[in-house]
Amino acid sequence: MIKLIASDMDGTLLDSNGNLPKDFFEILNKLIERNVIFVAASGRQYFTLAKNLYKGKDKITFAAENGAFIVHNGKELFSKTLPKKTVLNIIEDSNKIPDCKIILCGKNSAYIKDTDPEFIEEVNKYYHKNTLVTNFNEINDEILKISLYDSKGPDNNSNLIIYPKWGQTLQVTISGEKWLDIGRNDINKGVAIKFLQHKFGIKEDETMVFGDYYNDIHMLKSAYHSYVMENAPDGVKKYGRFIAASNDKSGVLQTIKTEILEKEA
Repeated sequence: MIKLIASDMDGTLLDSNGNLPKDFFEILNKLIERNVIFVAASGRQYFTLAKNLYKGKDKITFAAENGAFIVHNGKELFSKTLPKKTVLNIIEDSNKIPDCKIILCGKNSAYIKDTDPEFIEEVNKYYHKNTLVTNFNEINDEILKISLYDSKGPDNNSNLIIYPKWGQTLQVTISGEKWLDIGRNDINKGVAIKFLQHKFGIKEDETMVFGDYYNDIHMLKSAYHSYVMENAPDGVKKYGRFIAASNDKSGVLQTIKTEILEKEA
């Protein structure tokens, strides 16, 4: 019996326009009735996720910032932050990369310095609570993660510079076509799921997860019922036991309906 379901958001639960499936909250309520924990596991900040899922925010567990910040029933369960010295060093390195803009992802807000319209549009999409600052050194917050918005694409730009220097001591992950995430090397979505499994006494074969990108790989490894979306890059698909229909076909809900609600009825 499935007791925990975790889903990535972008490219997985959300369609290509960033919308939830129409019957998501109806399905969520049916899962809650069965005492199934539903986890929104995302690189997005907690405040964004809570707004995206506001109708069910008190029923959903949030593993935000790629697992660095877990909120359950509106209360913080778990967090791990980056040392301030490390943050300042990464800022220094990132400032030298062309076409790259920095977001410091704190517990209380995301922080930015750049006002480029394209960048602001992307920031507002993923970080609903954000603050414009003149100096990153003046921020009084705990930093969970650093995200780089790379308009050239991290594959051929920022990752080539950040990963060789920081990849052995930090978690450096390409999380989207224009996004590079930098966090603690002892934190990822898989760590978050294992924390929740341990806390609530749930086994891997009682866990179902859905993902579509490289920052979902550790999460996919944390569950027996691991589903990679049909729209995922080929390099990610090998990490799932099963393939779900694409995000534009509501693959997550389709799988939940057929594999849980109908089979376990």
